[in-house]
Amino acid sequence: MHNAGKLKVVKVVHTLIWIFFNIVIFYMLYAVVMNKFDKWLWIGYAFCLAEGIVLLIFRFTCPLTLVARRYSDSTRNNFDIYLPDWLAKYTKLIYTSILAVIIIITIYQLLK
Repeated sequence: MHNAGKLKVVKVVHTLIWIFFNIVIFYMLYAVVMNKFDKWLWIGYAFCLAEGIVLLIFRFTCPLTLVARRYSDSTRNNFDIYLPDWLAKYTKLIYTSILAVIIIITIYQLLK
């Protein structure tokens, strides 16, 4: 398989993981707003914690980005994922902010 094909595989996998985390994050947001503290909320927190640890280990770079870098020298923010460039650029900021809101609402709901 040529580099373009390998990059396409990485982009598909990266995009699927991104979609998975969107489902997790938005379920968590729904759960805390609806005061629904079920096992799925806590599993979501575990996934987010694991993702955070991975990002810390890799110095805030997704490991799939490092894999994709082997197959492309593009400087675009979305060279490794099927997202619009602006969303690829700001995805960590956007989802960290949403997670912060989820944490704040969780604490509020638990303390009230």
